[in-house]
Amino acid sequence: MAFINSRKHPTIHRKSASTSGMVTAATLLTGLALAFPATATDTPASFTDAQVTNAKNLPGVKVEATTNDYRVDQLSSPKFTQPLLDTTQTISVISKELIQQQGATTLTEALRNSPGVGTFYAGENGTTSTGDAITMRGFDTSNSIFVDGVRDLGSISRDVFNIEQIEVTKGPASTDNGRTAPTGSINMVSKQPNLRDSIAASVSYGSGDHKRSTADWNQRIGSNAAFRLNVMGQDSGVPGRDKVENNRWGVAPSLAFGLGTATRVYLDYLHVKQNNLPDGGVPTIGLPGYSSPDPARPQIGSAPMVDSSNFYGTDADHDHVNADMFTARIEHDFSPDVALHNTLRWGRTHEDYLLTSFMASAANLLTPNINDPSTWTLARSNPTFKDQTNRILTNQTNLTVNFDTGAITHNLSAGIELTQEKLTTIGMATTPLGALWPAANLYDPNPNVANPAYGPNGTYSAGKTDTAAAYLFDTLKFGEHWQVNAGVRLDNYTTDFTSVVTCGTSKTAPACGSLPTGSPVSGVNTSQSDNLFNYKLGVLYKPVANGSIYANFAVSAQPPGGSSLSLSSAANSADNPIFAPQKARTTEVGTKWDLLGERLLLTGALYRTVVSNDVVQDPVDLQYYQVGKKRVQGIELSAVGKLTDTWAVSAGYTTMNANVANGPNVSQDGSSDLAYTPKSAFTAWTTWRLPFDLTIGGGARYSGEMKRGTDGAIGTPAFTEAYWVFDAMASYAVNKHFDLQLNLYNLFDKSYVAAINKSGYRYTPGAPRSAMLTANFRF
Repeated sequence: MAFINSRKHPTIHRKSASTSGMVTAATLLTGLALAFPATATDTPASFTDAQVTNAKNLPGVKVEATTNDYRVDQLSSPKFTQPLLDTTQTISVISKELIQQQGATTLTEALRNSPGVGTFYAGENGTTSTGDAITMRGFDTSNSIFVDGVRDLGSISRDVFNIEQIEVTKGPASTDNGRTAPTGSINMVSKQPNLRDSIAASVSYGSGDHKRSTADWNQRIGSNAAFRLNVMGQDSGVPGRDKVENNRWGVAPSLAFGLGTATRVYLDYLHVKQNNLPDGGVPTIGLPGYSSPDPARPQIGSAPMVDSSNFYGTDADHDHVNADMFTARIEHDFSPDVALHNTLRWGRTHEDYLLTSFMASAANLLTPNINDPSTWTLARSNPTFKDQTNRILTNQTNLTVNFDTGAITHNLSAGIELTQEKLTTIGMATTPLGALWPAANLYDPNPNVANPAYGPNGTYSAGKTDTAAAYLFDTLKFGEHWQVNAGVRLDNYTTDFTSVVTCGTSKTAPACGSLPTGSPVSGVNTSQSDNLFNYKLGVLYKPVANGSIYANFAVSAQPPGGSSLSLSSAANSADNPIFAPQKARTTEVGTKWDLLGERLLLTGALYRTVVSNDVVQDPVDLQYYQVGKKRVQGIELSAVGKLTDTWAVSAGYTTMNANVANGPNVSQDGSSDLAYTPKSAFTAWTTWRLPFDLTIGGGARYSGEMKRGTDGAIGTPAFTEAYWVFDAMASYAVNKHFDLQLNLYNLFDKSYVAAINKSGYRYTPGAPRSAMLTANFRF
C-alpha cells in the first residue's frame, strides 16, 4: 500500500512511464515474452500501483483508461506544484501517445507539435548547424534543452526512444533552470520503472530505406521494486536526400526500489551511439528571390534549381556521437505534505564531425561554359570540423512543503543545485593548411572524391562553469478563487576559459610575428564570475473550478559564455566577459479552461518578451555597447484532449511579431524583423477511433514566411516562403497483442525550405512525400 493515501493539498500525479515501447529484434521479443508472461490487471497500465492508490483517494481526481488522450496535466518537476490549468505560463506537453502515433523518432520531429518551434536556421557559412538547433520565439534555444530537469549539453540530435513526455516552456525559464535562452526551455522526461509486468515493441520500415526497431520491457521485482529496459536500433537514410544517413543505437536500463512506499530510489543509465552522414543542404540557386551573385554573369540568376536530393558533401563526411548519462534519484515523503527529492547526474557527450560544406559565392561558383550549366562547379570551400566533448556533474535537492498560514494555503518548493559543466574542443584542419576537397559539379555532384589529409592542428579550447544556485517557489491560495505564484532564484557562477588559436588566418586572429601563418598561439585565457538573480510573479483568478485567468511577469538572464561555455575576446561578441548578462523580461496574460468533463484543455495567452543588453555597434565611434533591444510579442492558442471517447485532438497556433526595438536591423531585406522567425505558425493532429479497431488520423503544419540574417552575400534569397504540410496515419489492431500502423508524411508532396543559412547560399529542403509502416507488439 502506498505511504501517502490522501493529501491535505491535492497534487495531481503525473503518468508513469509508458507500457508501449518497441523491439530491436524478433528474437528479443520472443525470448522476453516466453521468459516473463504478462500479468492481468484491472487498473490502467499508465499508472503505478502507488499512483492508482493515491489517485483514488484524491478528491476530485477522475481515474479511467485513456486511449489516444494527448493530455498531460502535471509537469514532472517538483518545482511546479500546480497542474497546468493553474500554472501562470504558456507550457505545452507533448505526450508519448502523440509521439508514437506520428512516428516521431527525434526531439526535433516531436517539437513539430509546438507551434513556432523548429530548426529554421542552417548556420553560418563555415559553421553548419548540427543536431537539435532549435529556435523558439525568435531566439536560439538549442542550449536550453534539459533531461529530467538537468541541462543536456552537446549539439547532437536526441532520440526519443526512452522519453515519456516533452515539456515546452515558453517565456523566460531562468527562475526554474538558471541560465536559459530568453524565450524558453525544453525538458525531456525519461521513462521509469513501474509496478507492471509488460513487454512492448515495434519494428518500422519506411521511405529512404528507413529501418528502426525498439523494445520496452518492464519487470516487477518483488512487491516494491522494478526493472525497465528500453533499447533502440536504427539504420536509416533520409527521404528525398541522397547519401544522408541517420544510424544509431541506444540502451537505457533503469532500476527502481521502494515503489509504493515512502522512500523511492531510481537508478538510470543511458547510452546512445550515432554514426551519421550529415546533411549540408543544397544551393539556393533557382529559389524565389535568387539572382546572380556576379553582375558579369547574369545567366546564373536564371539557372534552373538544383535537384533537392543532391548531396554536396563527400564520402569522408561523418557525424560520430557517443553519449552517456547516469542518474540517481531519491524521493522521500516525510508526511502527506512534506517531500524531498534529490537528483545526482553525470553525463558525457563526445561528437566527432566533418561536413565538407560550401558557400556558393561568385568566387566559388565556376562556370567554364556559361551557356552550359552542366559544366558549372561549386567549390567545397567550408569544411566544418568538430571534435567536442561535453561533461556535466550536478546534484539537485528539492523540498516541497504544503502548509497554511491563517486563511492562506501555501504550496512551497525550495532547493539548491550544485553543477559543474565542461566543454573541450580540439581544433582540426587540412594538411597543408588551406587544402580543399575537389569541387562538386553543381547539377551532378559526386561524393566519391580524393580527400585532403586532415587532423588536429594544435589548437583547442576548454571551458568550465561552476554554478551554485538556490531557489524558492510558493503558490499562495486565497480561498477558492485567487492564487499568487511567485518564485526567486539566485545563481552564483564562475566560468573559466582558455584557448589556443591559429595566427594570421583572419582579421580577428592574433598576428603571427615571426611564426608561419596558421601557427598555434595563445588565444583567450580568462574567467568570469557573477551572480544571476531571476524571479517570476503570477496572479491567477479562478471564476470556476475548471477555469483560470492569469497575468504573469518573469525575467531571465544569459551571461557571457552561458550558451556555449566559451568566452570570446571579440569586441562584438556577447560572450566577451567585459559585457553584462543578456536579460529578458516577459509579460503574459492568459486563460485556461478544462472543458467537456475534464476531457479538453483550452489555453490562450498574449505575451511580450523584451531582450535587453544586446551588443550593438555605435555608428559614430564604431565601438560596441550593450544598448540593443529585441522584442517578440504575439498570441498563442492551444487545444489538447478528447472531444469524445473516440476523437482526440492536439492543436496550437501562434503569432510572433519579432523585431529589433533598438539597434541595427538584422534581416537581409533591411527590415527590423528578426530572422528565422515565422510571423505565424500552426500545428494540429487528430485521431478518430472507429468501432472495428481501426484508428485514422492526420495533421497539418503551417509555417509563415521567414527572413534570413544580414551580411554581404549577393543575390541570395532574403526570405523563405510560407508553406503547409499535411500528414496522415492509420492504425489497425489485429488483436490485443498486435497492431499495424501506417504513417504518410507530406501527403501533397509540397516542396518547401525547412531551414536557410545566414548568407542564404544554402538551404535544407523539407522532406518530400514519404511513408512508414510500423508493427507494434504488446504483451
